[in-house]
Amino acid sequence: MDDGHGFAPGFFDRADPTPDADFYVPPRFVTHIDDDAIAAVGDLYAELGIGGDVLDLMSSWVSHFRNKPDRLRVLGMNASELDANPLADERIVHDLNADPRLPLADESVDDVVCCVSVDYLPRPVDVFAEVGRTLRPGGPFVCTFSNRCFPTKAIRGWLASTDEQHGEIVARYFRAAGAFDEPVAERRTPSTHRGDPLFAVRARRSRA
Repeated sequence: MDDGHGFAPGFFDRADPTPDADFYVPPRFVTHIDDDAIAAVGDLYAELGIGGDVLDLMSSWVSHFRNKPDRLRVLGMNASELDANPLADERIVHDLNADPRLPLADESVDDVVCCVSVDYLPRPVDVFAEVGRTLRPGGPFVCTFSNRCFPTKAIRGWLASTDEQHGEIVARYFRAAGAFDEPVAERRTPSTHRGDPLFAVRARRSRA
């Protein structure tokens, strides 16, 4: 049997099933993609006009905005990393893999972003549904990712897929959540780029 959303048994298993809270105890003050990929994230946010009341999911000490949003809430696992984020107005320490519910009110944010972390979610459809609940109608949810990860914490289905297939996986999360318009998947760095590739899948909260 699949999981009810068309994903095969074991798709969301991980090599290291121990609590993420233990894995993320040590702060990691590093960037997980190179400068060109970081610039591509900022370019995408600027192109889409992300910058109102923003929630940055699975965040850390840096959020890749060219300009500070009106209000930025960062939600992540490590308090020290979140405290060091210079753009953050509110810091929320929360483990989405232990509890996918977001500690926010319905329709309380304008935009949601998630950078290079979607591959770590064993319950992504639940998380995406929660994002849909907290977004105001028409608000975008933007997921960006590359080809680097902590392999013991990434889900098996992600590790067994190509870069191009990753985009379709994330698009399936959007569709299964039932709260979004049809997602758009694209590569944001040129195919000739020799550094870290940057991919994005985005969709807007349905107005219906």
